[in-house]
Amino acid sequence: MTAAEIRENLLVGLDNLRAHKVRSGLTVLGIVIGVTSVISVAAIIQGLNRHIQERVEGIGSRTYFISRLPAAQFGRLPEKIRRRKYLNFSDARHLREVVPSLAFATAFAQRPSPGAGFGGRRAEPNEIRYGGERVDQVILRGVEPEYADAIPLFSVAQGRFISRYDLEHSRQVVVLGDAIASALFGPLDPVGRVVRLNGKLYEVIGVFEKDPGLFGGPGVDQFAVIPLSDFRKHYPEVREVFIAFSIRPDANPVQARNEVIEAMRRLRRVPYHEENDFEIISPDFLTNLWDQLTGALVILTAVISSVGLLVGGIGVMNIMLISVTERTQEIGVRKAVGARRSDIRAQFLLEAVVVALTGGVIGILLGAAIAYAVNRLVPSIPAQVSPFWMFMGVSISAAVGVFFGYYPANRAARLDPVVCLRYE
Repeated sequence: MTAAEIRENLLVGLDNLRAHKVRSGLTVLGIVIGVTSVISVAAIIQGLNRHIQERVEGIGSRTYFISRLPAAQFGRLPEKIRRRKYLNFSDARHLREVVPSLAFATAFAQRPSPGAGFGGRRAEPNEIRYGGERVDQVILRGVEPEYADAIPLFSVAQGRFISRYDLEHSRQVVVLGDAIASALFGPLDPVGRVVRLNGKLYEVIGVFEKDPGLFGGPGVDQFAVIPLSDFRKHYPEVREVFIAFSIRPDANPVQARNEVIEAMRRLRRVPYHEENDFEIISPDFLTNLWDQLTGALVILTAVISSVGLLVGGIGVMNIMLISVTERTQEIGVRKAVGARRSDIRAQFLLEAVVVALTGGVIGILLGAAIAYAVNRLVPSIPAQVSPFWMFMGVSISAAVGVFFGYYPANRAARLDPVVCLRYE
């Protein structure tokens, strides 16, 4: 088929759509629904995947965490896990001494507000006051100076982080999240001012970079960080301890991780035949958890899209069969003047593809519009349509047109020209 014939068949297909607007609209509706769901959900998931990846990079690609309990706590934990021994603040120092592959190991503890976890118990809300301003539901964390290296998300925008001097002298100093500082001080410079944290006076020595959190959850903006020594003095009831350690760039991550596990097992006197009584949380934990959560969403989208495309494909087949019946005499005339079976087949197959592609283009535009609306209305969900999924939308539509349009096209090609010319 020449380029001119392809162009002519495309124009005929578009004219056929315009001539039967309602019928054509109902035909492509299924394809529109299928492609729209694919594009919109793929845009949302791809944007979230990028956001999750940035979050993982912000935590640190070679940073691991040790905790007493699993990080993802769904439902009630078995009693064997709940009765595990608590980690000790000295465990981090022990790891630094016995595992040379580590760049650092640091302990930290947290006093969360009600409902804000990370393994901590429920507590009275943490509260910060300055003058007549008050912020509650603050997440209070006690850390060592190496904590900022362990989790780059906690980078300081103003002032400084906790120093070794602050830690050794249990100084009552605090680094605040951006949202807390903005609520308390407004346009004033927070550094050097004294706030009342849970009734105790603390000097503000720094403010973290802005970080609202993940999907509306707690981010660095909601944190107040104080020296670990001061935290232990004022909140001895907090027994849950966490350890963050980072592996040296020249060390093998797998080997270093195994050395840490062996050191912790010896320290906690775990028998060789027993499983670990602690958890090692890898830096890609968030990515793996997200993949598990989105797996069901991907399956659901595939089912909806498949049903929509199936309905749309049947509609394309139906409209093409009607078109073949309505244009029987035209087929007879074309065959009488020398058109081959392949020409007739290609003509109707191309028309079916045009119908399907029209639905695909509308579906892509609607999917992009939904992704844009989600991005604007819910900034924490950074939906973004990629060229890959636009190409996939076009390809899926064309494939539906070819698959469901072949039978009508082949039926048209096999018609007897004499019977066609006598058809009324």
